[in-house]
Amino acid sequence: MDRCILTPRWLGGRSEIKRLLRRRPDFGQLSVWSARFGYGARGFVYLSVGLIMLFSALDLARPISTTGVMPTLFQQPLGRIWVVTLGLGLWSFVIWRALQAIFDADRVGRDWDAIRLRIGQGFSGLAYAVIASGAFELLDEVHARMPVDDVAENREKAAMLLTLPLGGVVMIGLGVAVMIVGGLNVFKAVTEDFGDALSCSPDLCRRVTPLARIGHVARGLSYAPLALLLILTGVTGHASQTPSFGSAIDRVRDLPAGPALLGLTALGLMAFGAFAVIEARFRRIRPPKDLKV
Repeated sequence: MDRCILTPRWLGGRSEIKRLLRRRPDFGQLSVWSARFGYGARGFVYLSVGLIMLFSALDLARPISTTGVMPTLFQQPLGRIWVVTLGLGLWSFVIWRALQAIFDADRVGRDWDAIRLRIGQGFSGLAYAVIASGAFELLDEVHARMPVDDVAENREKAAMLLTLPLGGVVMIGLGVAVMIVGGLNVFKAVTEDFGDALSCSPDLCRRVTPLARIGHVARGLSYAPLALLLILTGVTGHASQTPSFGSAIDRVRDLPAGPALLGLTALGLMAFGAFAVIEARFRRIRPPKDLKV
């Protein structure tokens, strides 16, 4: 008896099955899809944070951190679907960052500038892994955590750190590290050729590059309040001053020109998010041919 008779007719027999298996996406194609999905998710996060900060500048909402976007989405209609989709997208971006940092997916090489870039990509992946993890933690909770809970948790951790030997020095070091990260974003905004990484027409690349520059400047400056408050916490030794990203932005809003500064920063972060969405479509993705460090 011909064994193909046992195969459902809609599959067309063994030859059809083999043909379908040959058409399955390879590792390279999967990594491209992962990267594009991840860039889109990153863009959505920054667009959301920027929009919430803009509402805060207009006294329409209180600012929240990037991790606070998740609880906000969670409380909306179809919130679980939103959170799961965004979490999967961010984990896709984490995978892409790992391919860039460890396996040199961008083929930048191994000189000092390349190593510096890959280290930065690695830390970026870790940061987005924290945000992505928060998305799936929400699914195990009855109610989404609110920003005030994040502040209380941060202060508890800071109090524990300050009780350790040289805890204040470590806290100051964290603030300086955050300040350096912000400064590097501003430096990148000035020196980077963002259009070079896009596979689009020269005219389109020229039009969207300002979004990246404005976005990186805004992202860099948005770290400054948090960095200063971390340094202040380390100097004074008072954990009650330990901020979250949202509470640091709250301090900015209370300044005389705070709402204007906050509004400009919000628009800049939204520009960064918009450029990330453009990257999801046009970024030149070059997956590694093999997984060799």
